[in-house]
Amino acid sequence: MSRIENLAKERILILDGAMGSLIQNYNLKEEDFRGSNFLNWDTPLKGNNDILNITRPAIIEEIHGEFLLAGADIIETNTFNSQSISMADYSMEDYVREINIEGARVARKAADKFSTKEKPRFVAGAIGPTNRTLSLSPDVNRPDYRNISFDELSLAYQEQVEALIFGGVDVLMIETVFDTLNAKAALIAVQSAFDSTKKKLPIMLSGTITDASGRTLSGQTTEAFMISLSHMPLLSIGLNCALGAKKLRPYLQILSAKSPFFISAYPNAGLPNAFGEYDESPEEMAKDIEEYLDLGIVNIIGGCCGTTPDHIKAFEMIAKGRKPRKLQK
Repeated sequence: MSRIENLAKERILILDGAMGSLIQNYNLKEEDFRGSNFLNWDTPLKGNNDILNITRPAIIEEIHGEFLLAGADIIETNTFNSQSISMADYSMEDYVREINIEGARVARKAADKFSTKEKPRFVAGAIGPTNRTLSLSPDVNRPDYRNISFDELSLAYQEQVEALIFGGVDVLMIETVFDTLNAKAALIAVQSAFDSTKKKLPIMLSGTITDASGRTLSGQTTEAFMISLSHMPLLSIGLNCALGAKKLRPYLQILSAKSPFFISAYPNAGLPNAFGEYDESPEEMAKDIEEYLDLGIVNIIGGCCGTTPDHIKAFEMIAKGRKPRKLQK
């Protein structure tokens, strides 16, 4: 049994917040994304946050440090889009391994700096959903058409996972899952990476409910989503993004009632306003998350879009001394 699994039985674990939101605060220019490594790159790189692991690692380490200082037990690597499918938008497929290794190393350095015997810190290798979907056609006139195959997606994920393991992550986080078939491709990739690296890590998995229908983008209910993935030996299953803490609660209750795994939750700071910004304060969000604790439905809490170190600090404060959800037998 891993150390993180033992700790999740003893207390609520705190996940970090929104890396992307904090990167925006730096108002980085094209030259920041290019650094000295990609001065003559043909494709614009602004917006490729993951390349900052190579070109501006000090910024990424600083952001990790802010979340750790706020009380996060687990920080996610800045690798949400770091597979060849998403990196093709910037013609950077050949840099996938380096981006993931450096992302893991930067997070590892920050986590080790803050880790103590009483409060160890963990690094989760962030694995996003990509910009493709296996379950839905991108062409409404050709419902049978797919712009990627299961094997292609799985191979792209495997390259990322192997690099994250090499970089020194403690756990793998397959997150913001909107298509369960994509998640299955990622899980196959993880198992293949375990075989190739001769290392095995805990796996966290988090889906996203797209709206009040309570379904993923590919149409599954929360319970169906969980059942479809419960054959894998997961550390945790949970929900993140799309909804604020209050609206996410009923779907977490469904997971908690049925899942044999730990439950994670990291909602957005409310819903975006007319400018695409997230306005929910740390106090407002913490009040809603406290209801999760009162109901005993979570083991791991954190924040997604719009959540800052102040949000994470508020979560850490309300979680102190609270009992985590007990695993279903």
